[in-house]
Amino acid sequence: MNDTPALDVAALQESAKRHMWLHFTRHSSYANADVPIIVRGEGQYVYDQHGKRYLDGLAGLFVSQIGHGRVEVAEAAARQASELAYFPLWSYAHPRAIELAERLANYAPGDLNRVFFTTSGSEAVESAWKLAKQYFKLIGQPSRYKVLSRTIAYHGTTHGALAITGLPDIKYPFEPLPPGGVRVPNTNFYRAPAFVADDLLAFGQWAADEIERAILREGPESVAAIYLEPVQNSGGCFPPPPGYFQRVREICDEYGVLLVSDEVICAFGRLGHMFGSERYSYQPDVITFAKGVTSGYAPLGGMIVRDHLMEPYLHDETSFVHGVTFAGHPVSCAVALANLDVFEKEDLLGNVRANEGAFRATLDKLSDLPIVGDIRGAGYFYGIEMVKDKLTRETFDDAESERLLRGFLSHALFDAGLICRADDRGDPVIQLSPPLTCTQEHFDEIEQILRSVLTQAWSRL
Repeated sequence: MNDTPALDVAALQESAKRHMWLHFTRHSSYANADVPIIVRGEGQYVYDQHGKRYLDGLAGLFVSQIGHGRVEVAEAAARQASELAYFPLWSYAHPRAIELAERLANYAPGDLNRVFFTTSGSEAVESAWKLAKQYFKLIGQPSRYKVLSRTIAYHGTTHGALAITGLPDIKYPFEPLPPGGVRVPNTNFYRAPAFVADDLLAFGQWAADEIERAILREGPESVAAIYLEPVQNSGGCFPPPPGYFQRVREICDEYGVLLVSDEVICAFGRLGHMFGSERYSYQPDVITFAKGVTSGYAPLGGMIVRDHLMEPYLHDETSFVHGVTFAGHPVSCAVALANLDVFEKEDLLGNVRANEGAFRATLDKLSDLPIVGDIRGAGYFYGIEMVKDKLTRETFDDAESERLLRGFLSHALFDAGLICRADDRGDPVIQLSPPLTCTQEHFDEIEQILRSVLTQAWSRL
């Protein structure tokens, strides 16, 4: 049932174009076109200002795990707002933050028992770097400040997080950035170097060993941490090869480097587990999180930290000299608790594990299209890489990619009723990250829309 009040669509468009500054958006693209305005969500779908329905194949932005329109979560927010709308965590606590911290610690692997809240993923990533720097100063290793991360990897947009991010095009406008960001190879086996291109295990060993080589080049005494996503988002969903994370853990232990598992996207069921590090059986020193912890019903992020990293902060006059005004907001924490209740009541982790094979099999049907080069991912998180030539894996040049992605695919997929991401941070890909409540009917709808639009795209090349 649509209870959305009648909208003055023309007025909304005029106001949006006059006053809104959209994120990561070319505003020139709306000079002669309407700004898409999403006004309502229900389950796996959202609706625009004209009442048109779209399958939310990206879960908003890798966020809406439980789907849209969950009244029980909204009601939890309202109850909390009427009881205690706000109080900071600066030397104080409140019940919802305490309850949520304990719940997250119980979910987390090993001795990850301390939760530091933020309001976003970028803040979580930056907080973990600040924690590492201060921690090493406190234990007498003040020269450790550098951070390793993978090429093309995205870790956020604040200055510290951007220094860790491996995307030159979004870093350049804001340089100089904080020093210390160092790149290592990613785990895109489809684009593996020739000498390991036919052996997944050897490729994983090589990629992990490159981390050790980078630490030795930089000097182990200068390296504080390495940031890795369980499945790398940017570039199109790169899963880790078997044994990769186990080798990385060995390297971190040998050189005293902290392993930060950046799970802003991969936590809370995206890969069928509460944390992606569980799926791939490795022990992080820090997990950064955001997005799915509330399914987007309120903003919240944070980091979960192993006991030994907290220990130096428990004595004398020492404190972590860092904080965020709205971190651990009472309403956001209440929303997160209600969101996690839905996870458990409906066994959403089990739903992903039970259906991920069917999702992958449905997407694999697209392999017969000449434009589809590789389909990769895990859980409910997949990337489809597009190519000019399937045999040689030749990709598109910059001008071709511009015409393909922004000139056609982005708006054609949206017009066809599918929200996903067509991106070329790396080679051109389409990314899919639907709500964890999706089943075969939604997989079929995704495949049918992609088949139609990608067929059209190939005919235009």
